[in-house]
Amino acid sequence: MPYTATHRSEAPTREQIDALDGLAVLEFGTGWCGHCQRAQPLIEQALGPRGDVAHIKVEDGPGRPLGRSFGVKLWPTLVFLRQGREVTRLVRPADAAAFAPAMQALDSAPAAG
Repeated sequence: MPYTATHRSEAPTREQIDALDGLAVLEFGTGWCGHCQRAQPLIEQALGPRGDVAHIKVEDGPGRPLGRSFGVKLWPTLVFLRQGREVTRLVRPADAAAFAPAMQALDSAPAAG
């Protein structure tokens, strides 16, 4: 499941995220957030060709427990996961180059045992 254009209004639970199999990028933000809108072409460029990386795009805000469980403070925040475990994160990526180290960390992270 490559790049996803729209936010899920109903976020998965933390337990569902922790149980993920494989590689994933969990994106927190909103459709009206200017920073989120500006980052979309960068996110699509980084994730579009990666069919092996699930893109889970969730709407965040006050009272949203998934974002709080990851300590999200700014949007967009992208949490890179392997087997449901955080490998690295990007907060408000400014350019396409910001994704290279995050994708490399995702690819080289040891599988959870």
